Amino acid sequence: MGGQKMAIQVLLVDDHALLRQGVRSILETSDDLTVVGEAGNGKQAVDLYAELHPDLVLMDIRMPVMGGLEAIRQLRALDPHVKILILTVSEEDDDLFEAIRAGANGYLLKNVDPDELISSIRKVARGEAVIPGLLAARIMAELHKESAAGEMVEPLTGRELEVLGYLSTGASNREIAKRLFISEHTVRNHIQNILGKLHLTNRVQAAAYAIRQGIRPPESARPPEK
Repeated sequence: MGGQKMAIQVLLVDDHALLRQGVRSILETSDDLTVVGEAGNGKQAVDLYAELHPDLVLMDIRMPVMGGLEAIRQLRALDPHVKILILTVSEEDDDLFEAIRAGANGYLLKNVDPDELISSIRKVARGEAVIPGLLAARIMAELHKESAAGEMVEPLTGRELEVLGYLSTGASNREIAKRLFISEHTVRNHIQNILGKLHLTNRVQAAAYAIRQGIRPPESARPPEK
């Protein structure tokens, strides 16, 4: 066991057993991922999370008994640090917006490539945001619509814009700190300031905002693709 990296523990939540079986088969091709439980609806997911405390919940939105959106809210209430990646067929704007607003860390459609699914699970487990660029504009359009009558957005400092640019690439706090020659603690402080000034609630929304506004780091400074 000495020195061996712990596998990322995943809880699969979908009302279709065949799909869960297929996703499990994909994840088990990677030795750093392990499925520790399966649930057929949101209520089972909340109960199993309380019992198993997995590293990540991979969950659909449309399910019987309790849907994914309500499950996200209950999981967040249970554990504010829970990591949730949505995997669904739904491209409905309302679903996209509600999932991110409720606290999902990422959103993928079920036609995603298996390698991208595995990569996205790793990113979310590390605390990064996963949001396809095509979906970012739609999510941010909803966020802007909702806050149109709200407070004005406070301008970001130059350093905050740099950090926000790296968030748009899916960079981790460690990667951002290394690129900007600052500490991870300072990066976390900058991200909190960014969220407060832009009236956003999480890193995923910040990444979507950066993509929507075209805020990116210099080409030569972008972290390598994972």
